[in-house]
Amino acid sequence: MKRETVAVFTKYLLDFMYFFGMIVTVSLPWSVRLVLDFFNYESFDGHYREIVVIYFVLGVLAIMILGELRKMFRTVLNNNCFVRENVVSLQRMGTYSFFIAVVCLLRTFLYMTAAMLVLVLVFVIAGLFSKVLAFVFDKAVDYKLENDLTI
Repeated sequence: MKRETVAVFTKYLLDFMYFFGMIVTVSLPWSVRLVLDFFNYESFDGHYREIVVIYFVLGVLAIMILGELRKMFRTVLNNNCFVRENVVSLQRMGTYSFFIAVVCLLRTFLYMTAAMLVLVLVFVIAGLFSKVLAFVFDKAVDYKLENDLTI
């Protein structure tokens, strides 16, 4: 697969997830009620508001991560990856990932599932990975700027 094909596919995938994520997040009050009624989850009826708030917060944080990825991807398409804006985006994505992990942990007090504990671990690792990548990108930007001044 050509580099351009992968880049275009990824751009459209990120755009789709970003905008569809907004629609899903805004529609949570109706979709959660629909799911609870359809699957007859009577045990969650007393926690409807909490479920909507938790998933709304998680949705907003996920949209914020996707927004940062879209910003970073624009620099990739412009062949200018090593810029300070990407360092800031990676730092933010790491912070958002840690917030997601915390919200998922708080959700376990409402009801615990093994999948949610896995998500906590995944987002802690994603947060750490983003923070480390931010440090790597920061050094790469320093080297790039130093090299640009040399020429």
